[in-house]
Amino acid sequence: MSETVGYDEMVHMLRGAAEKVTTQHERLSKLDAAIGDGDHGTAMRKAMSLLARAVAGHRSRDMSSVLNEVGWAVLGSGGGSTGPLFGTFFMGMAEATGDKAALDAKALAGVFEHALASVRKQTKAEPGDKTMLDALIPAVETMWSSADAGKEPAAALADAADAAQRGAEATTDMQARFGRARNLGERSKGTPDPGATSVALVFRGFADALAAGET
Repeated sequence: MSETVGYDEMVHMLRGAAEKVTTQHERLSKLDAAIGDGDHGTAMRKAMSLLARAVAGHRSRDMSSVLNEVGWAVLGSGGGSTGPLFGTFFMGMAEATGDKAALDAKALAGVFEHALASVRKQTKAEPGDKTMLDALIPAVETMWSSADAGKEPAAALADAADAAQRGAEATTDMQARFGRARNLGERSKGTPDPGATSVALVFRGFADALAAGET
């Protein structure tokens, strides 16, 4: 297994995330219809389409540059808070990557940690508020713990994806405190948060694509 993630691996990861989310966009909208406007899946599909277009049109082999282009593309996709928050996430990844040509597991964890910090600057949400943070925070924490345990990027990322999935599922029993869903009060319980579910799909796409590239 590869000990580092370079440009080619990052591109595979980005495309994997776009594919994973796009195939699940109807499910995301159904989740959102239960507690929100019902358009989250459509917004994520548009964002991932713009992500894929940005990757396809990128001409350099610089990780930070392609992540920055992806971030700007997603940022401008609209969709309420979806575009801004996910765009900020990818731009945070770009900023942390800098001029690095390769990322080992700990460096990749650091990139995700910086991206998380960038997102947290854009929202007042905290863990337990039934938002994307409830999947993103455990994903980053698990990425770090797996990297510290000596796991290589693909294995650590798979662990992070599992943690994101568990985090997203845990939002089912939470009461929403942000977005339209907060108006439902106790009735917002019983449905997983669409944003957290999208984060889980993004990390699963990252992990599956990186693993596939090593087989």
